[in-house]
Amino acid sequence: MSDPETPAAPPAAAAAAIRKIDHLGIAVPDLEAAIAQYEALLGAPCEHIEEVPTEKVRTAFFSVGETHLELLEPTDPASVIGQFIEKRRGGIHHICFEVADLDAVLAEYERRGVRLIDRVARPGARGCRVAFVHPAAAGGVLIELSQKPLG
Repeated sequence: MSDPETPAAPPAAAAAAIRKIDHLGIAVPDLEAAIAQYEALLGAPCEHIEEVPTEKVRTAFFSVGETHLELLEPTDPASVIGQFIEKRRGGIHHICFEVADLDAVLAEYERRGVRLIDRVARPGARGCRVAFVHPAAAGGVLIELSQKPLG
């Protein structure tokens, strides 16, 4: 007999779809200054810098164990990251989960009524395909789902 106060467990397929936390996205107003700060803080060099035109950002990545930090500097003040910095002056913007099959996860979330920002994947940094889950579906946290490039 199930307890009506206990929520039902998520479907096993949904739990298995999330492989790990891939990265934390941190919005910064000045990428070069932030890179210097994080190199000093982590004692390790920045591993990758890339512009992502579709998101209107420049990114820099640092490894922390199996997880990464992604610093995000807007290339357009009207971009999502630009607006975030305008309101909050920077800080943690999102958490990203790596998934094996992004299309399957999006279809499952849509079937379950999870509020999505993206119903179709878009290009992201490091050649990944990405999609975002609306913060309302995760207690106010913006969730990015990322599928590594094949091959």
